[in-house]
Amino acid sequence: MADRKLTPNELVALDRAHVWHPFTQHKEWNEVEPLVIASAQGCQLVDIRGNRYLDGVSSLWVGVHGHGHPHVDAAIRAQLSRMAHSTFLGLTHEPGVHLAKALVDRAPAPLNRVFYSESGSSAVEVALKMAYQAQQQRGNTRRTRFAALNEAYHGDTLGAVSVGGIDLFHAVYKPLLFDTVRLPCPAFRENEADLAQAAIEILEAHKDEIAAIVVEPLVQGAAGMRMHSPKYLDPVLQAAQEFGALVIIDEVATGFGRTGTLFATEQLSTKPDFLCIGKGLTNGTMALSATLATEAVFEDFMGDPDQTFFHGHTYTGNPLACAAGLACLEVFDQEDTLAGLPAKASRLSNRLEALAELPWVHEVRQTSMMVGIEIRQASGEAFRPGLRTGKRICEAARLEGVVMRPLGDTLILMPPLSMHPNDLERLVRATRAAIMATLRG
Repeated sequence: MADRKLTPNELVALDRAHVWHPFTQHKEWNEVEPLVIASAQGCQLVDIRGNRYLDGVSSLWVGVHGHGHPHVDAAIRAQLSRMAHSTFLGLTHEPGVHLAKALVDRAPAPLNRVFYSESGSSAVEVALKMAYQAQQQRGNTRRTRFAALNEAYHGDTLGAVSVGGIDLFHAVYKPLLFDTVRLPCPAFRENEADLAQAAIEILEAHKDEIAAIVVEPLVQGAAGMRMHSPKYLDPVLQAAQEFGALVIIDEVATGFGRTGTLFATEQLSTKPDFLCIGKGLTNGTMALSATLATEAVFEDFMGDPDQTFFHGHTYTGNPLACAAGLACLEVFDQEDTLAGLPAKASRLSNRLEALAELPWVHEVRQTSMMVGIEIRQASGEAFRPGLRTGKRICEAARLEGVVMRPLGDTLILMPPLSMHPNDLERLVRATRAAIMATLRG
């Protein structure tokens, strides 16, 4: 079989026989024809049968500049001609050094140190362990807990799950997790002052035991695009710092232009102690994430051997990935990507207004190029989870030439920042058609 090209049916059969897909109920997977992607270019995906689709979610939020960007791909090829991998444990290399400097130059002050990982979950895990150890080495031995927002999502490793708060994803693992102080957070910028005050009161009640607070700034992505503003977040984070907690900002989803600035943290007045980034860092080409920390935190680990940060991975700081990350940042500069976002976000917003008129669209939530479309019954009641309404709408969208992915019954639009305004309009039209085809009766 390896000597010839497999037919689509043969490839699907092998997948069903051997592959375990993430976040996938395989009973359902085996009941429908899966979409097998063969190639991608720009904002287009092409399946094994030659059908073309708009990539409405940037291949799980990573492709900020679109697929196959020539500058990023060329950087990987050039690095591959020199060296594919060298350990970052006890050694260093040019791509890792140059990317660290480029990230520090662009990140909010006073972040000055870069620790590489391979996934967003790992970047958060690193920040949690660093924050805990830093507090212990400062002599704050009672600070052993973390605070996080309700409905938080910070990844799927056990530490990241512990500070997560989405029952659908996390409840089954509860016996394995450490306890977290939970803080109320707006669903869509409502009652922000009241909820901030309530969160501050909870922080004050635990002020002597919290090592750090961890938040997704402005948009809680995996929770269904729940959104809040700096009016909520800044008072909460500033209170946490006043009470002695460190601040961890998780920008794995919001980073690299998604909220209109390179990092959502730029829209806050709070200066974080840690910044976790991933997804868009390499434009979806290579697995890479990073945890940025302040020099003050770094100094907490300078001393005796037992004060070392004992954490790392085989592929930490992989040269190919670092070269891709550096090139991805260069594209932001070369194409002035951020400058074009306000006009694109405005055009997207205008088209979403018409979508909001559908009786099943309960709410449209948007922050720049991050959109959540919450679907309910025309009465306003939620659909039964077993109906899998969001999933069925996304399957219908494929017939309209668009790939989307739901979070429950919230449809997510997270297109590449490079998507042409005409394609943004097409994306919304296809979403509308898919909603109507699924729910019109």
